[in-house]
Amino acid sequence: MNKKLGIGLALGALLLAPMIVYPVFLMKLLCFALFACAFNLLIGFTGLLSFGHAAFFGGASYVTGWALKQAGLPLELGLLLGMVAAGGIGLLMGSLAIRRQGIYFTMITLALAQMLYFVFLQAKFTGGEDGLQGVPRGKLLGLLDLSSDLSLYYVVLAIAVAGFALIVRTIHSPFGQVLKAIKENEPRAISLGYDVDRYKLLAFVLSASLAGLAGATKTLVLGFATLTDVHWSMSGLVVLMTLVGGLGTIVGPVVGAVLIILLENKLGDMGNWLADVSQVEWFRTLGESVTMVTGLIFIICVLAFRRGIVGELGARWALLKK
Repeated sequence: MNKKLGIGLALGALLLAPMIVYPVFLMKLLCFALFACAFNLLIGFTGLLSFGHAAFFGGASYVTGWALKQAGLPLELGLLLGMVAAGGIGLLMGSLAIRRQGIYFTMITLALAQMLYFVFLQAKFTGGEDGLQGVPRGKLLGLLDLSSDLSLYYVVLAIAVAGFALIVRTIHSPFGQVLKAIKENEPRAISLGYDVDRYKLLAFVLSASLAGLAGATKTLVLGFATLTDVHWSMSGLVVLMTLVGGLGTIVGPVVGAVLIILLENKLGDMGNWLADVSQVEWFRTLGESVTMVTGLIFIICVLAFRRGIVGELGARWALLKK
């Protein structure tokens, strides 16, 4: 009952949020929250640390941008194409990476993602260092014009909620239980007869596809795709979001994404996003040094909240209930 009430309140707040906060900023938060949740499905529930998720996020961004701008495809087909492309990249990368474990798995994903970065740097359809600019939003089902930020917000909200619901359903399915078993004790899962490599690959592809959906939606919202989307720093950013929010928790990556994106936008600029809310003047004076504050918060979270913000709060609440 409490969970249903919490979900209802959260959805109500999200529906009313664009009346208070600038819709484009909210849509950016939703895209990165979905990205972090997709990554958490792999590391938090399967135990695989990937440093190559920027390849899926950025790859889908470029494919969707090209599909909408150059090929002139419908909005729905452009998003689907980006998601499928990310899943295909995930299938290729995962097939190679799951042959190794631990740090070797991580470094293989990083190396393959960097190879893809240089492919996008040289490819003509990506625009090189200039990126893809002026990607049109188009119309939903050929009827609803998405040039309005408010109309697009509710479409992005529906995409993010659907992606989040799929992740939650996966976690609580028999497939998700096997993934947890692999994370906790892989030799035991093998001894029980599970094809561990197949489950890992399926989890990798699903995570890649959802990360691609987040990247494709981001391109639709902001109207561009750049090399930043496929750079290794984007992979590091999603790791940071997940660790700060709470590794292996359902809501943690969302909290981490909101916190990190707020810091990236320096909070001092929130006067442009918020109506009738005073600006945080001291944060505005930091300029580019805001990354130092982000790093400091990460260190504090690691030292004080080893399970992440949501994980630590959940553990303390469980102790209080006892």
